[in-house]
Amino acid sequence: MIEIPNEQGGIHIAITVLEAILGLMFLMSGLMKLVGKQSVEMFKHYQYPQWFRVVAGIVEILGGAAMVAGIWSPAFAAWAGLWLGITMLGAIFTHIRVKDPAKGSMPALILLVLLFLVVLSQGHAL
Repeated sequence: MIEIPNEQGGIHIAITVLEAILGLMFLMSGLMKLVGKQSVEMFKHYQYPQWFRVVAGIVEILGGAAMVAGIWSPAFAAWAGLWLGITMLGAIFTHIRVKDPAKGSMPALILLVLLFLVVLSQGHAL
């Protein structure tokens, strides 16, 4: 595995900020899947049952919380990156399956790359 130096410095600060931003984004996204009316319509478009929307929301909340915890414990960040990365692969697959335009998959693809950076930098803690 390639290791990104994790000493006090620019890279460490950047990864910590990235973990915080990703964690908060997934917490918010998961919460919106649980309570947002727009998510109900979105999951109808994706041809998934509504219980899957709830599961996806819980998965994102747990992953976001673990990513935030990863600020203090690199193992949490690494595992959250893997957990959420698999989730983003599922999101990309879903957009392809329902024949959404390519731009529909871009947020999930960008998040997947950012999650990969977290796993790459914190993977030593696995």
